[in-house]
Amino acid sequence: MDTTETGILAPSSANFGARIAVLVVGGGGCGLTAALAADEAGADVLVLERDVSALGTTAMSTGLIPAAGTRMQRERGIEDSAELFAHDILSKARGATDPGIALALAESSAKTVEWLVDTHDVPLTLVDSFLYPGHSVKRMHGSPNRTGSELMGALTRAIERRGVDVLTEALVTHLFADSESVVRGVRVRRPDGTDEDLACGALVLACCGFAGNAEMVARYIPEIVDATFFGHPGNKGDALRWGLALGAAVRDIHSYQGHGGLAAGRGIPILWPLIMEGGFQVNQSGSRFSNEARGYSEQAVEVVAQPGHVAWDIYDQRLHQLMTEFDDYRDAIEARAIVTAASIAELSAATQIPLATLTQTLTEVEAMVRGERACPFGRDFTARPPLKPPYCAVKVTGALFHTQGGLAVDRVGRVLREDGQPLPNLYAGGGAARGISGPSSWGYMAGNGLLTATTFGRLAGAAAAMQTD
Repeated sequence: MDTTETGILAPSSANFGARIAVLVVGGGGCGLTAALAADEAGADVLVLERDVSALGTTAMSTGLIPAAGTRMQRERGIEDSAELFAHDILSKARGATDPGIALALAESSAKTVEWLVDTHDVPLTLVDSFLYPGHSVKRMHGSPNRTGSELMGALTRAIERRGVDVLTEALVTHLFADSESVVRGVRVRRPDGTDEDLACGALVLACCGFAGNAEMVARYIPEIVDATFFGHPGNKGDALRWGLALGAAVRDIHSYQGHGGLAAGRGIPILWPLIMEGGFQVNQSGSRFSNEARGYSEQAVEVVAQPGHVAWDIYDQRLHQLMTEFDDYRDAIEARAIVTAASIAELSAATQIPLATLTQTLTEVEAMVRGERACPFGRDFTARPPLKPPYCAVKVTGALFHTQGGLAVDRVGRVLREDGQPLPNLYAGGGAARGISGPSSWGYMAGNGLLTATTFGRLAGAAAAMQTD
């Protein structure tokens, strides 16, 4: 096999300098989790990371991992189960995802979170201050400051404690595979421009999706092409390109995680508890334009469709205080992204939103909170208190965080062909693999990305360690 343009070379062209049982391409949350699991299973492991440090898409997230039936939930009296979690996943995706994979991930989620905490000292606790859209119960687990960078720091320390090698500034440019699609190794480009060929027994692709590849986004997800890309630059679609060349099946290629609340001009996510606890969005004219509470992913395309591709989050001091729990929001305060106003008139002046329209919208939302008026977009405001002065606002735009479609995999992350048979020794997880969000943006439920990153990472790493010939 020699298809250079797709990144696949014949093994006969390699000059292998070393052989590693399990090679992991990508040092984000999925890659480091896979490496920890493979190492525990007794395999020799090497992580290949293109950047100067292991961060990946995970570092840009809130670092929240959903899991059902954890002891953290039981300690708070929360009843949850894999079946309920899988039901929530399928409901959010409108049934348009693989129910077997959804259940398998849900069944393994608690073990993943408790394994990270107990075996690797990752400081995860239950987020019990609010309920994310789509989840029936509180099942998010996060680090103390609720940041992906904090999670990555903990994973990196775990890798260092176990002595797992991570080779940074190591860009994988090609895979070596034979006529049976057995991956024999990879070619790595070093910072000085030299290439190094490494042989392997099994390969785990943990190198993100394609959200950072403008040509692929325009081809597969044109509806979000005008959104701001807010993700890791390594999202170039390499795993997709290699997998297709090896005969892998691809599923849900149009699926992605968007975000309808990226602080405009600051590049800081304004997280969705602000909306779920009573805030709402208006466009520059002062009018609401959608049901914001459906979810932050599908809201991205709604915001991008507004004049100037922007909207305003409108909320109050109660919600401002709630949001200070999150490091991202504290960053937004420091970046002076938050507008505060003692009255509607001051808010109008500060945001340049017409006073008459803004006043009317606030009055209508107050009536919806009291149950006196139905939301034209189907949102239920009645479970939260009305907003009251002083008011707050932040200007936001729609963002593309990462893609959710990718290589079809089985329950342990083995990459599958179109006929459902696994490729000989290729595994994938995280953004490289098909997620559980269905075919578009509306199926993304909070935490889907890190669920597939950490759980598929753990399962794929352990499985790859068992197949290293």
